[in-house]
Amino acid sequence: MNRIDLGSSVVVSLSIKGVKIMQGRLSTFRREELLLTMSGERLDLLVIGGGITGAGIALDAASRGLRVGLVEKQDFSAGTSSRSTKLIHGGLRYLKQGEISLVREVGRERAILYRNAPHLVIPEKMLLPLVKGGTYGRIATSFGLWMYDRLAGVQKEERRLMLSKEETERQEPLLRKDILKGGGLYIEYRTDDARLTLEVLKTAAIYGAACVNYAEVTSLLYHKGRVDGVQVQDRYTGKAYSIFAKNIVNATGPWADQLREMDGSLKGKRLHLTKGVHLVVPYHRFPLKQSVYFDVPDGRMVFAIPRNQTTYIGTTDTDYSGNLETPRATRDDALYLLNAVNYMFPSVHLTVGDIISSWTGLRPLIHEEGKAASELSRKDEIFISDTGLITIAGGKLTGFRKMAERIVDLVIREMSDESKISLRSCYTDQIQFSGGEFGSPDEIPLFVRELADEAKELKLSENDIRSLVQKYGTNTKKILAKALLLKEEKETEDCRINLALAELEYGIEEEMVTNLSDFLIRRTGKLFFERDIITKELCKTLLHHLALLFSWSEDEQEAHTIKFEEEYRNTVEFL
Repeated sequence: MNRIDLGSSVVVSLSIKGVKIMQGRLSTFRREELLLTMSGERLDLLVIGGGITGAGIALDAASRGLRVGLVEKQDFSAGTSSRSTKLIHGGLRYLKQGEISLVREVGRERAILYRNAPHLVIPEKMLLPLVKGGTYGRIATSFGLWMYDRLAGVQKEERRLMLSKEETERQEPLLRKDILKGGGLYIEYRTDDARLTLEVLKTAAIYGAACVNYAEVTSLLYHKGRVDGVQVQDRYTGKAYSIFAKNIVNATGPWADQLREMDGSLKGKRLHLTKGVHLVVPYHRFPLKQSVYFDVPDGRMVFAIPRNQTTYIGTTDTDYSGNLETPRATRDDALYLLNAVNYMFPSVHLTVGDIISSWTGLRPLIHEEGKAASELSRKDEIFISDTGLITIAGGKLTGFRKMAERIVDLVIREMSDESKISLRSCYTDQIQFSGGEFGSPDEIPLFVRELADEAKELKLSENDIRSLVQKYGTNTKKILAKALLLKEEKETEDCRINLALAELEYGIEEEMVTNLSDFLIRRTGKLFFERDIITKELCKTLLHHLALLFSWSEDEQEAHTIKFEEEYRNTVEFL
């Protein structure tokens, strides 16, 4: 056990009712301290919004030497940044729409993210079947994928391969054969969007950014007509804080217009929200050999992506005007995706009963008159109000680093020359994210084998270890050390429960987990992709551990239980 190094990011420890808790920079037990720190000094930059865009801005600004704070009214990544298709991709369809610069930028960003977070950005084959009457013809596809590879700077060994009808059938035997004409095989990169956001936030914290979840901006504060700060309420303690900053950025995604309205500056361009639904089914019910991007009879295209013991399908693209915090899938949404799969993969016969989980996300696009939801640009835009509030909206997951760079460049341009003296240019392309400290992606398989050997006592397979590494990267060592300690202390004889408790404690210590949904949805993805392990016994054990550490009363524990049960139902029940 001593061979597993706990690492150097732990800064202090405390013991709560017999449980030793190490407090990292994003420890749940440091929330109040961080809010007090932000309210005790005038920040250079306050970021409102803890999704991937806000996280990227916090990292960029803090790494350049600015005093940075970030507040998020829900959990980190609880909005769009945990509800995407979970791909780091250039968007082949954007090439068709003529958005050359967007494809070039995010394609190159993909290579940077692969280098900086190799445990989370994973290259995988993507098959594009060519069908009669489909979106892409063979010549257009060959040229499009060729240009896609060149714009994105794809390495030679990963460039597209055009396939005949017979080769495409061999590549994916489940495909419908009567309309199949051939296919294109290229490389896309799968990710875990919520974990990517967390790793960026943890890295920002290493550079000094103070980041707090469940801290809601209730009002904006002004001085001589300029936005000067915010009033923030801690949604857990109810305490209010006044936080002042020289610059305030609205990076709240679907909520951006609400903040602009609070500022009195909602005019001109506005957001156009669209809803994207994804379904998860057991892999044995939809056993794809690789990811597939396929045509739907109505002219749209849908992804089907294998992930561990599941396959997920998405996405829809329909206008949305409902509740922003809890978007729900309708039965029609589910049937649309199931019919799409059954049309292109006729032997599968998926039904609603096969769905083990689902998620629904909102895309905050920039409205354009006369355009349908699927035609709207995914480009980001920056708005600056008369009060000085900076808003960034739109954009894609893959392009978050460049979006952050543009915002921080803007903030620095507005600063006095004296304040700029010690600041450097953006270099986040060179910063490895927390957990991504590998010399190269090629080191990961050896790292997995070594950890599997060191953690034999936990009775985990190499696949189990690989799954952990694809979540936590090098930080997996800390979790396994915790699990081994729990086993020695005989917390339970069940190694799976010991491992889940170790993950939970790590989440509390270093990722600001405050409740069961934070842990099972956004820190681990277990609710979506490991549904079979979420037993009543496990949930009861985890809730008991949370209640012990956070000193919940019986009423508080019951409230948290009810809240999680509601979220659990929402992933399998449709409106």
